[in-house]
Amino acid sequence: MTPVTVTRGQGPIVLALPHSGTHVPDEIFARLTPLGQTLGDADWHVDRLYDGLLDGVTTVRANFHRYVIDANRDPSGASLYPGQNTTGLVPMTNFDGEPLWLEEPDADEIEARRIAWHAPYHAALEAELQRVRDQHGVAILYDCHSIRSVIPFLFTGRLPDFNIGTNNGATCAADIETAAADICARAEGYTSVVNGRFKGGWTTRHYGRPADNIHAIQMELAQRTHLQSETVPFDYDPAKAGRLRIHLETVLRSLAGIAASLGGQK
Repeated sequence: MTPVTVTRGQGPIVLALPHSGTHVPDEIFARLTPLGQTLGDADWHVDRLYDGLLDGVTTVRANFHRYVIDANRDPSGASLYPGQNTTGLVPMTNFDGEPLWLEEPDADEIEARRIAWHAPYHAALEAELQRVRDQHGVAILYDCHSIRSVIPFLFTGRLPDFNIGTNNGATCAADIETAAADICARAEGYTSVVNGRFKGGWTTRHYGRPADNIHAIQMELAQRTHLQSETVPFDYDPAKAGRLRIHLETVLRSLAGIAASLGGQK
């Protein structure tokens, strides 16, 4: 299994999918607890959810599960949310704080996994962002995520449906954040927030460099918006997803229009 799959498009938008992969090498899978072997914290079906929404989009998808190593964590292991519960570069617990490993990986193994899985994903993502920026004068990275709606270990209450993260506006032009926020706020039957519990992970924060003409925004979706159930087997709900995809397509088309405007200014 290759660490990353790139589908190259000729437009200004790059979709990053760091958590939709489910591959776990056999020797790693055998060391997970039975709970860990359910692979419960994947961003289930997010690749399917975004498929075909925007012509010309580039996608960079991690094929490995986040329990192998989390492609949206700082490779140094530094926490994205100091003082709050979260999971690490290689998570030792699931999102409910329950142990994942019969035998926890040590620092050497974590570094080996970083080199084998995390680094190739980010090398591919960096290369595509540079290519797109060179072609259009600007690139917009849209980081695709989903998570269960209720996780007391990570946040209180029920998560809004659309969770937009720009690290408090630092990772993209204001027009990008505003466009996404306005579309989500107007989406009938859905709730939304900007820079709430999820302000953008390492991917958004690392690549979002507006001064260098690379903008980044994270979209964290509550899984109730597109799954039949937020428990095993995490089946896709085509009817729910169909309604949601209308709004996601509107967001992506709006961002592509903004990219054309920004690129024309360079």
